[in-house]
Amino acid sequence: MRLKVAVAGLGVIAQTVHLPLLERRGDLFEVTALCDLSASLTARMADRYGVARRYTDVTEMLDAGGFDAVLVLTSGSHGRVVVDALRRGYAVLCEKPLAYTRAESAEIAALEDPGRPRLMVGYMKQYDPAVRRVTGRPADVRAVQVTVLHPSDGSQLAFARLSEPPADVPAEVIDRLRAQDDELVRAAIGDATTEARGLYMTILNSICHDLSLLRLLAGGPADVDHVTTWAGVGGSSVEMTGRLRAGGRYAVHWHYLEDYPAYRETVAVHHATGTFEMVFPTPYLLGASTRLTDVSAEGSLAFGDVTPSFERELEAFYAMATSGVPPLTGVPGALEDIVTAQQAVSRLLAQNGLQAGGEAA
Repeated sequence: MRLKVAVAGLGVIAQTVHLPLLERRGDLFEVTALCDLSASLTARMADRYGVARRYTDVTEMLDAGGFDAVLVLTSGSHGRVVVDALRRGYAVLCEKPLAYTRAESAEIAALEDPGRPRLMVGYMKQYDPAVRRVTGRPADVRAVQVTVLHPSDGSQLAFARLSEPPADVPAEVIDRLRAQDDELVRAAIGDATTEARGLYMTILNSICHDLSLLRLLAGGPADVDHVTTWAGVGGSSVEMTGRLRAGGRYAVHWHYLEDYPAYRETVAVHHATGTFEMVFPTPYLLGASTRLTDVSAEGSLAFGDVTPSFERELEAFYAMATSGVPPLTGVPGALEDIVTAQQAVSRLLAQNGLQAGGEAA
């Protein structure tokens, strides 16, 4: 059967990834409603994909119904939209971050039935063919080393030739949403320094993908024992290290480099009998494969699969929504990432003789 879905939020990730893949996988999905704050963008995407039901208010769309599941692709914290969707009985695929606070996660968790999950958090790298090939293999992880080289979104998206952002969203609406997100961040980490706030958002918006891989491949971070950030010409950097629950240690080096030639993310897992290393391309290029090199006593093996991780993720969402197959990340995993981000903020502030506020305290 085809799953009827609505899409909330029609920005870059919807235009370059989710809508094209939903169309490609018309054997599994039928898009019946679209929603964005911009009426012009909603109309343009609805015309492009032949969708009749068009909204600029997500609550109105959820109340109107006519679908079984919702893709939540809006910006900022997704906590309120996810709660509203789950309360109305919809299955939900939510782009990261699920939420900014532990309190939001707890509210969402209270609506979930462990025996029949209805929420998937969109950590697509967990569904990457290269990642699936090595998941569960190492028995004795000694170290996981992550390096992310992140150029500007503009350079990553130049190939897509996207239109200019719509200008028909009222300024007061944007200001209200920003104020709500600011309030949530304060609830999470208090009135933190600009550096600490930037670290928190970087972890929840980008490094969270690497945390999801650490959970899948090595049980996840047990703690954060060192973190630092620094700025340079045309970019900024984060270094974060700690112990892994499965043993050994992790180190994440994340660099925003405005003019770096291409996105590059390397995850190397060193275990007792070898190493496997995955090099991820920009996620916006659906035909680009992750390169896996697996080194063991038997030699070195290279592997590539061009099936987009986002497409595998959509297949898993379909299985969850129609058959109750648990996703790789639901509320518990998303909550772990929030806790790790708050631990990192606490560590950063403590290293500077300061104390975190909010939930991080």
